Amino acid sequence: MTAQSAIKAPLNIDAIRAEFPILQREINGYPLRYLDNAASAQKPEFVIESIAGVYRASYANVHRGLHTLANETTEEFEKSREDVRRFLNAPRSEEIVFTRGSTEAINLVAHSFGQLLQQGDEIIISQMEHHSNIVPWRLLADSKGLNLRWAPVTDSGELDYPQLADMVNERTRLIAISHMSNVTGTINDAARIVEIARSRSVPVLLDGSQSAVHLPVDVQALDCDFFVFTGHKLYGPSGIGALYAKGDWLDRLPPYMGGGEMIADVYEDRVTFADVPHKFEAGTPAIADAIGLGAAIRWLERHDRMAVLEHERALMDRAMAGLAEIDGLRVVGTAQDKGAIISFTLDGAHPHDVAQILDKYGVAVRAGHHCAQPLMRRMGVSSTARASFAIYNTIEEADAFVDALKKARDFLI
Repeated sequence: MTAQSAIKAPLNIDAIRAEFPILQREINGYPLRYLDNAASAQKPEFVIESIAGVYRASYANVHRGLHTLANETTEEFEKSREDVRRFLNAPRSEEIVFTRGSTEAINLVAHSFGQLLQQGDEIIISQMEHHSNIVPWRLLADSKGLNLRWAPVTDSGELDYPQLADMVNERTRLIAISHMSNVTGTINDAARIVEIARSRSVPVLLDGSQSAVHLPVDVQALDCDFFVFTGHKLYGPSGIGALYAKGDWLDRLPPYMGGGEMIADVYEDRVTFADVPHKFEAGTPAIADAIGLGAAIRWLERHDRMAVLEHERALMDRAMAGLAEIDGLRVVGTAQDKGAIISFTLDGAHPHDVAQILDKYGVAVRAGHHCAQPLMRRMGVSSTARASFAIYNTIEEADAFVDALKKARDFLI
């Protein structure tokens, strides 16, 4: 039984909230109702203290140190790699590479995997991708003469699987798709994507920036070749994330960056690389942040992941029921069984104005294109406001969001 599947006590939201110091703040005289979690989540004291503890008691550079502090820090750093392995249920810790986040992880794959490709090869992404899973492939396609193809999205914000299947051909070299949309909350059927890809022996990269937070993730069950996620959305620090690469992919791919740490030997006429995963971790890593990521994973593993998912969906359902009463409001993305993200527009009001007025009532939401401009255009909007829920949010906050939005509508329309 994995840590994720172990039986845990029911969620105590009040106790969970007490672990987050920032949630005690007031904004403009109102309690902070933080609903911007899809952009970045707040941090529990356990994570904050784990990072502070590194600098207070045992900081040193990792690997190859011969003194006590270096050995202590290296041990904690590599324990965090094991935390990531366990969290994703990867077979081996050597399949886990620390990165600065999902963006760098995708860029790593694009650079290294891209060196194996030839002019005319094809990469498939989808219209719902975050720019982090678009721009690296666009740069690669332009530099190598590749064809970047776009799997379409339906009116409800779901991936068009039949169209995706029709797109895969003998020149397809990779499918890179979000596991869960940061705009609509759509949860893509990873098994179906992998099945389509395997029919042509095509590897699959899943962007798990959102799904790793909200869903139990098992990369062996998903059978994807690459999986990326970021720490700051997972109640951990910013500037840290991870790439999982299945099997011998890391052995087969050339390194992403050169420098210290990633080498075995350096001569005047040649370089040999370190064993994986260190081959892909050039330079001094984000040591305290990696340890903080491990702490965030251990903190999240205290809670039953399915109970968290049900709690977040209950919050979304409560908010959606309230939004249905607001004239002129359109929810963008209505996929079945979506994650707890609500993007919306309000007739006659710019999303930025809506977000600013909500802030007057202590409600924090995000407004803009959410780094997903192709999806915005597909859905017929230039931007949306977005409320996104997390483990520490409450029914009261969902209601406060709806009430503040009604006031914003009355003010703006």
